[in-house]
Amino acid sequence: MLSLEGRVAIVTGGAQGIGRATVMALANAGAKIGLTNIRCAKLDQTIQELKDMGREALKFCVDVTDVEAVQEMVDQTIATWGKIDILVNNAGITKDNLVMRMKTDDWAAVLKTNLDGTFYCTRAVLPSMVRQRWGRIINIASVVAQAGNVGQANYIASKAGIIGLTKAVAAEVARRNITVNAIAPGFIATPMTDVLPPEIKEKMLSVIPMGRMGTDAEVAHGVLFLASPETSYITGHVLNINGGMFMA
Repeated sequence: MLSLEGRVAIVTGGAQGIGRATVMALANAGAKIGLTNIRCAKLDQTIQELKDMGREALKFCVDVTDVEAVQEMVDQTIATWGKIDILVNNAGITKDNLVMRMKTDDWAAVLKTNLDGTFYCTRAVLPSMVRQRWGRIINIASVVAQAGNVGQANYIASKAGIIGLTKAVAAEVARRNITVNAIAPGFIATPMTDVLPPEIKEKMLSVIPMGRMGTDAEVAHGVLFLASPETSYITGHVLNINGGMFMA
């Protein structure tokens, strides 16, 4: 099993779905975890589970679009544990609609949370990683950023932007022994996909060669892989976890 003993990780959007599964995977590998969610109450159960496992954890009720709150989260993590080794940018929202019906506020909100939030968190952790000359940043993108989809222009634009941001930052910090990669999940069973109508789910399943939805744990294992010391020569990469839905 990949070991992260002694490592410190921050996972945004860590209360449910892929974020929560990622928190558990990193904690099981030995990492100390700082986890965020905009709704604080949702974090309590995950925090308790981590404590029951004997793992150290910090809870941050942070909106990733709040620059000052993000910086305070990073500062508190460093004050508590002395460093940040791993950042998983997972926090994200959807506000789907056709472009001609999409409200300006819905466009802006999705870009602000998904893309700007990823930038704010990345910028905040980099000074610490640069000083210690070690870091792992993993950004959660999406298969639709590569393949497109009807009714998700704002979400797709934000996730495609995350892929571009990943490559840009990877090039900037590679010589500091910091890797920056993205994961593009496909159709994953999470609270975000649970609300989709049955006909949409059936349509999606019809284009997945493996014939099933993925699990949040399968995505989390991809995060664990990219967060490990063993992946030191992988950077600027997009790891597709999609059951063959999109093959680049």
